[in-house]
This record gives sequence, structure tokens and C-alpha cells, in this order.
Amino acid sequence: MRVCVFCGASPGRNPAYLQAATSLGQALARSGIGLVYGGAQVGLMGALADGALAEGGEVIGVLPRALQEREVAHPGLTTLHIVDSMHARKAKMSELAEGGYIALPGGLGTLEELFEVWTWSGLGDHSKPMALLNVEGFFDPMLAFLAHVAQEGFLRESYRSALLVDDEIEALLESLRAWEASEEGSGR
Repeated sequence: MRVCVFCGASPGRNPAYLQAATSLGQALARSGIGLVYGGAQVGLMGALADGALAEGGEVIGVLPRALQEREVAHPGLTTLHIVDSMHARKAKMSELAEGGYIALPGGLGTLEELFEVWTWSGLGDHSKPMALLNVEGFFDPMLAFLAHVAQEGFLRESYRSALLVDDEIEALLESLRAWEASEEGSGR
């Protein structure tokens, strides 16, 4: 099984973000779960990959040609796919990650990737679990906004609750393993 992880190309301000990325990579490898991610050696992406590689895990990177220089491709990956666009990156990452998606802290790219696969789920394009590792409450403001969106009638509660959230790595991985696709769970 492989899981796709979306996360920042920068380390962020809180050292807990880097630690969580490293720990998630290690936990995935120890659990025998392959990692699919953005392919860079910088920021949270690099810490995630390094954590998995240090534990002997499979690490597959997918990097757009335009970002190959800026994000600096990780040299030690099991496999690195260079693709033509961000759209191709997301499609390839999704194709390779049958076990679902996890988002760590990150910026616009991370959020855009998360929201796109969440939208794909609602459209029936996939039936994979989606999760947030809520490091130090990073996603709390977004979760409050999503509750507001649901309250205002723009997001069904079943769709909002399809996003798994935990601040503990092992609990989050257990939720991914236990998740079962359903009409209700996907938000359709």
C-alpha cells in the first residue's frame, strides 16, 4: 500500500512541523506503507522523505519539470517521476497512492492539492481516504472555516466529515487503515 502526502516545500516557523514530517515518514516506513510525495529535498517534503528513507521505506517523488530546480529534487528516492505540470503531478501522485492522502502543514500548494483530491472524491473520481495530520493545531482555523461553510449550506456535513483529522500519527494511520469507502463517507 502507498499513501500520498501533501506538505510544504518550506519548513515553516514551528520546529514541530519538521519533526512531524520526519516522524510521519518513519511511521509509514515502519508500517510497510510506501510514500508518494512531491519529490523535493527541501522543507517538510525533504524531512518526510528522509524519515521514510532512514527506515528503509519506499519513497516515490513526483516533481514538475518547472520546479525541478526551485524545489531541488531529492537525490535518494526509490523512484522520481519528472512530469510536465502541476496537474500531471497530482494525477500521477493519485494514480500511485491507492491507500489515500494525508496533508501536513503547508502553503497554497498543499491546500490546493488537498482540496482538489477532496473534490475528486465528491465527484466520484476516487474513493480513497483523505486525512489531516493536525500538527500543533495548524489546521484548526481551516476546520473552523469549513464548519462555517457547512453551516451556511455550501458543504454537506457528510462531505466535511469525510476528511479524517488527528494530531497523533499512529491514530491517523489507524484511521486510514480502517476507513471504508461509502456513499456517505465520500460526500456524494
